[in-house]
Amino acid sequence: MGSQDRRTDKDADFSAYMSARQPALYRTAYLLTGDHAGAEDLLQNAFAKLYLSWDRIRDRGALDGYVRRVMVNENNSLWRRAWKRREHSTDTMPETGTTDTYDDGMGGALWSFVQTLPPKQRAVVVLRYYEDLSEAEIAEELGISPGTVKSQASRALAALRARAPRSLNPHETGDAR
Repeated sequence: MGSQDRRTDKDADFSAYMSARQPALYRTAYLLTGDHAGAEDLLQNAFAKLYLSWDRIRDRGALDGYVRRVMVNENNSLWRRAWKRREHSTDTMPETGTTDTYDDGMGGALWSFVQTLPPKQRAVVVLRYYEDLSEAEIAEELGISPGTVKSQASRALAALRARAPRSLNPHETGDAR
């Protein structure tokens, strides 16, 4: 088999994977970035890196994990650079009147608070509660220990409880007794 045939097979295999997995991986990218344009860019970059590494990846069952890890790392890197340029501390939360919504069935009200989490905590929340991965799977994908996953999840949930109004708590009845 010539090099042209191998490249054609590689391109066909990669295209088939990309077509099959793009919707699910786009959802993850959207949950990480919070907007469609950012999600498209993030996923495109992740697919580009996957394509460059395609021949070196032996376990085809691990492809989704590889792409998710690339997206988390890339998003954290982009977020850090943007944070240094644009963000300023304030005592009040800004208004979040968004017209750019993504109907993932998880509810937009809580999502607006998830978007305020630091990148590591947000990645853990997205992978745990939106992608339904176990703590061990998250640790492997992010290259951190299961204990770090637990502590980041705990901090994230505490922050969400502190920031979100009581009306979002499914265990609250709304009575102020």
